[in-house]
Amino acid sequence: MNTDEPAAALLPQETHALCVSQEFTDDFNVLLAHNDTLSFLKTVPDRTARLVVSSPPYNIGKPYELRMKLDRYLDWQREVLRECVRVLKPDGSLCWQVGNHVNAGEVFPLDVFFVPIGQELGLRLRNRIIWYFEHGLHAGKRFSGRYEVVLWFTRGDSYVFNLDPVRVPQKYPGKRYFKGPNKGKLSGNPLGKNPGDIWRFLESEWDSGIWDIPNVKWNHPEKTSHPAQFPVELVERLVLALTRPGDVVLDPFVGVGSSVLAARLHGRRAVGVDITEAYVEIAKERVTALHRGTLRRRPMGTAKYHPTGNERVVQRPMEWDTTS
Repeated sequence: MNTDEPAAALLPQETHALCVSQEFTDDFNVLLAHNDTLSFLKTVPDRTARLVVSSPPYNIGKPYELRMKLDRYLDWQREVLRECVRVLKPDGSLCWQVGNHVNAGEVFPLDVFFVPIGQELGLRLRNRIIWYFEHGLHAGKRFSGRYEVVLWFTRGDSYVFNLDPVRVPQKYPGKRYFKGPNKGKLSGNPLGKNPGDIWRFLESEWDSGIWDIPNVKWNHPEKTSHPAQFPVELVERLVLALTRPGDVVLDPFVGVGSSVLAARLHGRRAVGVDITEAYVEIAKERVTALHRGTLRRRPMGTAKYHPTGNERVVQRPMEWDTTS
């Protein structure tokens, strides 16, 4: 569902590629701010961003967050989300990537709390995307957590959604209908299939998973000092599906800049703010490396499994008898 509003023009790569400011300015390709999230958001004009995407603190005591009571944390997040909704375009999307808050061994899935907050603010939930990965902390008194959730909200019922740029390869690209009016024709979309709402990373050679998105651990090429960094390619799919070239992508908890990089890789303008100065500095370095062509990253769509062409249904189809 696309609207006809033209995308904003990109500024030339050579000029204004990276702007550093404590408040919003419209003269940028990338705008990074070292500031409190709410203070910065209040400087952003209404209806600025086509996509607000972030992974907020989970309130579990990471070095970059001040742990608080769950009710107080949710009140704070509600205020942040209220500002995020204000700066969204009418056909824009908000994607909130969250995990679990854990207190005294008890698990509180944050998406359970954020869905009603989003609905209270007038947002409409389009997908609850499960991001599954194999590696993470090992629990001793419960099963180890191996997934997080991306809540995709839209501001209205008319919104940007581009499926073709994020299709994944068909498992059997040569499969054809064997009866009916489409007999002999390809049964799958030649551009690929819808990736669905479970995004996964599977190590097993026996699994036929096409799209692998591992979490960022010590051996990941994108790893920095951030203890809860998420991969660029996780945001790339959201950027491609929910925005157009030239649109503004805003991250109110930008960390080391994964969302900014995802936006710039695909010709979008990017805004990010973070309270931790060291992370903003790393984000600046990564943006500079991207513009210089030296950024270390995992290419989007790297997979464990690719169709080889030797699968039975991918071989040259039989000649259909059209005379009978």
